[in-house]
Amino acid sequence: MLKNNSLRTPLKGFYKTLFFIAVPIILQNLMQTFVNMLDTIMVGQLGAAEIAAVGLGNQIFFILNMILFGISSGGSIFITQFWGKKDLDGIHKTMGIMLTFSTIISLVFCIAGLTVPQVLIGFYSKDPVVIAFGAKYLRAVAPSYVIMALGFPFQLAFRSTEHVHLPMICTAVSFAVNALFNYALIFGFSFEFFGMHFTVNGMGVTGAAVATVIARSLETALLLIISYAKKFEAAGSVRSFFKFDRYFVYRFIRIALPVLINETFWGMGITVENAIFSRMGTDAIAAFNITGTISQLTWVFFIGTGNATGIILGKKIGEGKKDETRLYANKFAWFLPLCAVGIGLLLYPLSFLLPYLFNVEPHIIKTARHMLYVLICFYPFNAFAMYFIVGFCRAGGDTKFAAFHDIFWMWTIAIPAGIFAAFVLKLSPPAVYFCLLTEGVLKTFWGLARLKSGKWLKDVTE
Repeated sequence: MLKNNSLRTPLKGFYKTLFFIAVPIILQNLMQTFVNMLDTIMVGQLGAAEIAAVGLGNQIFFILNMILFGISSGGSIFITQFWGKKDLDGIHKTMGIMLTFSTIISLVFCIAGLTVPQVLIGFYSKDPVVIAFGAKYLRAVAPSYVIMALGFPFQLAFRSTEHVHLPMICTAVSFAVNALFNYALIFGFSFEFFGMHFTVNGMGVTGAAVATVIARSLETALLLIISYAKKFEAAGSVRSFFKFDRYFVYRFIRIALPVLINETFWGMGITVENAIFSRMGTDAIAAFNITGTISQLTWVFFIGTGNATGIILGKKIGEGKKDETRLYANKFAWFLPLCAVGIGLLLYPLSFLLPYLFNVEPHIIKTARHMLYVLICFYPFNAFAMYFIVGFCRAGGDTKFAAFHDIFWMWTIAIPAGIFAAFVLKLSPPAVYFCLLTEGVLKTFWGLARLKSGKWLKDVTE
């Protein structure tokens, strides 16, 4: 009995610990969502082809984002556990590897976006108008990929070392700048200066891309300047970043490579899902993009708490408190999916705002609304699946199982079912969406079994 009481004592600060870390991450992701939503809403005023083009152009960014997240998320496994041990040398070496890999990958994507944008957009759509708009957007936004590759590792490192407020503040500034330049560059503006009249013509989808480049550049600059001025633990010298040896690189790759593969194949899967709706027609992909934009408003809660889960559990493992780690994991396993029931229901009232936010035909709005209703039913399962993979398995270094678990159900069940429903059965977009979401249910039951076994908990720094 005494042992049980001693183990339950740390849970007194459970909610305080969770939300102290999670709230700034939630707010940061909410603002990032508003940035994406702002692009979609403003471009949506131009028409269905433009909104489809920007949505598909952002799929290239989405794939890069997943790869960068895979690299940095894999690195965060080390950083959170090194943080528990207060090993700054280990944190800096991990940062060096993250920055090296991220820069190389982003350069490849940047060059492809600048040189062959039509080919990339053509993978998703055969509509020549959509391809033309998408290529313009992609060519203009491509330079931001390299800038993002520099900021991404620092953002996740600061989160992992519990400096969660700075990334939030920098994103807030980025949101304001993006909103201002989006409006100015998409639609154009006029102003007078000392009696002289100036007019800037609207650039349409290209204006949205340029605004994104400006906002991301400012966000990264602020992140680096402030973190080094305040001497954050992860903000090391260039020399300290590149002190890693061959053995440490091997250890990093052994743990992080499954995460990179996981995020890459998951991102490719989402891209295939976009391609499915795109091949069903411009109206279908427009409805799918609208659904994703609205659902992100509530999903940010789970991104924030999921990241907080990984930080809390990883630090506990680094401190050698494995019994406390299991207690926290069991608490997360029921508390957070329970939150998903209530938060998912918020999608219902949000669905009635669609006609006021998007300038598209009524039947597209109706389709998007029905897709949101389908998503509500799957929210608790999707929430647990995300916590299990991003929070439990990655914090515990169980990255091979997490990668297999995430990829297997998506590529063997969900995507084939979606393709069959769309092109053989010729079902409606909401019905196809239902098929694609079934993976969350399968991931939940298999994930619960793995969590109960305790095999997910490992110290990767030993």
